[in-house]
Amino acid sequence: MKKSAKITYWVATIWLSLGMVSTGVVQLIQMEEEVQKMNELGYPSYLLTILGVWKILGVVAVLVPKLPLVKEWAYAGFFFLMTGAIFTHLVAGGEAVEYFGTILLLVLTMVSWYFRPADRKLSNSKR
Repeated sequence: MKKSAKITYWVATIWLSLGMVSTGVVQLIQMEEEVQKMNELGYPSYLLTILGVWKILGVVAVLVPKLPLVKEWAYAGFFFLMTGAIFTHLVAGGEAVEYFGTILLLVLTMVSWYFRPADRKLSNSKR
């Protein structure tokens, strides 16, 4: 793996992890703004706990060495989570500024997944 690809992977992965952990914690502690936003979007507030736990567990899966299958699931979960958030804001008629963080996390998910080192990928023999 080239040095530039390795740096790209770690920069994207660290920023992705920080973004997911910070939003996950905000969801777990159910900040009033988050509860209000969920209610406005038509989702029950208990969903915040589920999303927060999934985000934090996903970050752990992405950061720990080995476990390539678990990493694939974590990246897929992040992808589904962020695309679902984008779709929700589109349907709800959200303002453009509401999309920035979600789109950034989606892009970081894709960049981190694409540039991950070989030891963090599923090998062809295991599929």
